[in-house]
Amino acid sequence: MAPPTPLRRRPGAVPAAALATLAALTVLGVLAFGHPAPGGLRDDGPRVAVTPPTSAKPLWPGLATAPPPATSATGSSTQAPPPQPVPDLTAPGHDLTAVDLHTLLAKDPAVSAEERRALDSCTGCEVRAPEFRDLTGDGLPELIAAVATPGQVALHVYTLTGDRVLPILRVQIKPDFGAATLDSDLWLYEPTTVTTRTTSHYQWDGTRLALVEKRVDGIGLLPPTDPGTDPPTGTGAVGAVPGPVRPSAEARPGAGAAVPTARPGRPQPQPAQPSQRYQPTPQYQQSSQYQSSQPSAPAVVPEAKR
Repeated sequence: MAPPTPLRRRPGAVPAAALATLAALTVLGVLAFGHPAPGGLRDDGPRVAVTPPTSAKPLWPGLATAPPPATSATGSSTQAPPPQPVPDLTAPGHDLTAVDLHTLLAKDPAVSAEERRALDSCTGCEVRAPEFRDLTGDGLPELIAAVATPGQVALHVYTLTGDRVLPILRVQIKPDFGAATLDSDLWLYEPTTVTTRTTSHYQWDGTRLALVEKRVDGIGLLPPTDPGTDPPTGTGAVGAVPGPVRPSAEARPGAGAAVPTARPGRPQPQPAQPSQRYQPTPQYQQSSQYQSSQPSAPAVVPEAKR
């Protein structure tokens, strides 16, 4: 029998296995270049600028301040006439920082007689060095001044219009006040009580610094009590420091109270067996008075003489 004739492949024919491999590679290529792989990197365009959060900037940080405000601040009313520039005063070179503070306060008609005495260094008076912060949002600093008189402080804020100095706020607050700026807003704090304070928020309204909000906040000066700490045993007041306990002659341990263990003393002689001649009467055995009067140590019964 003749051997089978081997099959001949047509010229240009491709095996089926090679076609399947080529198709799989094509699909993988489309997936790889057409869609990003999970967890891979991709280009989302130019980076977006990140602006850091704003924070409060204290005024006169070197001075000790008490917790914030209580009395009502005399903020300007929206129906009041617009402020007028300080007469007979101009800012050299249109620079508010170049204006002399004492000269400015002396020429400001809104400065009270008590404040004018502070300019002459009266007892208990102080004119704080000016602070400069942008409170109108125009990029230029405003002048913030504080004049302390006995019992109160007058806070003044001035801005510049051209070369003229314009007062935009005057408020009376307590001597131990606090102040800070947040962006272009002014915050004043006055102590109300030992545990509360009054916060006043001022904002530029295009004409002056207007009072936006006023609230009373709790500041919690009292330290919190640790719930896991038990009060000292034997003390009736919270926070009392326990001292040494002295035993009293009248004190008696109550029901369930722990009785302290006595220190081991010297060994006591063992009592001798009572002879037949010594027998305590039943009335002494049953009398509680006789038992309470006996010493705590066992009594030694003398032996009979021989």
